[in-house]
Amino acid sequence: METYDLITIGRCSIDLYSHDLGAPFPEIRTFGAYIGGSPLNIAVGARRLGLRTALLTAVGPDKVGEFVLERLRREGVETRFIPIKPGARTPAVLLGIEPPDRFPITFYRDNAADTQLTIDDVAALPLSEARAVQLSGAALAKEPSRSATFYAAEKAKALGLTVFLDLDFRADAWFDPRAYGLAVRVLLPLVDVAFGTEEEVNAAMLRRPEEVVIRHSQITAPEVKGDLTANVEALLARGLKALVVKRGAQGSAVYLPGGEVVAAPGFPVEVVSVLGAGDAFAAGFIYGYLQGWGWYKSARLGNACGAIVVGRIGCAEFTPYYDEVMGFIESRGGF
Repeated sequence: METYDLITIGRCSIDLYSHDLGAPFPEIRTFGAYIGGSPLNIAVGARRLGLRTALLTAVGPDKVGEFVLERLRREGVETRFIPIKPGARTPAVLLGIEPPDRFPITFYRDNAADTQLTIDDVAALPLSEARAVQLSGAALAKEPSRSATFYAAEKAKALGLTVFLDLDFRADAWFDPRAYGLAVRVLLPLVDVAFGTEEEVNAAMLRRPEEVVIRHSQITAPEVKGDLTANVEALLARGLKALVVKRGAQGSAVYLPGGEVVAAPGFPVEVVSVLGAGDAFAAGFIYGYLQGWGWYKSARLGNACGAIVVGRIGCAEFTPYYDEVMGFIESRGGF
């Protein structure tokens, strides 16, 4: 029996977004409190589109953890598999919003509860009752969440589930950014579909750490130099069915083994904040994939979800519902 369409695994947080749009960070007076973290955002986004979703993350025994769990319940995301980790903290993120291209961000992730997910936490998941799992590259940065992620991928693959991976590269989480690529490349044979920006694809094949340029004032992935075509081919050779590259305003491209590329154009919109757009894209793409749609239509739905979110100030709680995104696409000429 399939109880869940999608189980996402990884980090969560309370996200505090500036309500003083355009104000430099030192001049911000008010913040709004929301929930965030890539796997959480995807679980909420997919649920709003109509999928039955559950989230495996972890929270601390604190009020922030209570906040995260309650907001997830309101969204209809299953939370009963989320452990509370004694002695750990639920993470927080603060974000300034200075459109169109400055989004200074500060992470508070010391002793983060979600990095303490274990193999036992994954073993408690009803993976046999799911259709798909979504994993995060960021969870590979530390133990025990690294081992928990590998175990989840191995178990899901053995059960015949579809395994999605958000490459999710955050350079400041790694002592040596080359270790990120090593971990991702070992994981990929257990993955069916991976998502990432061009920078994240290049990071997955990183050879020299000096190729990484960390842009601390931005929330996008660090700039990573590399031969995108060669890197895509190298990652696909590890067994992926598809590698999906997110290209912002340009839309997205689905790279397939054998050299075929399915390009899906984006939807021009005015940018308020890019935070969460990639996660909204993933939610839309996963929805389309699990509905049996083709690569192009799934990617276009993802593009539309991302385009809607960049016109808003946040992540999970700003992702569109099914009727909204379908109306958005129809008003712009359809798929």
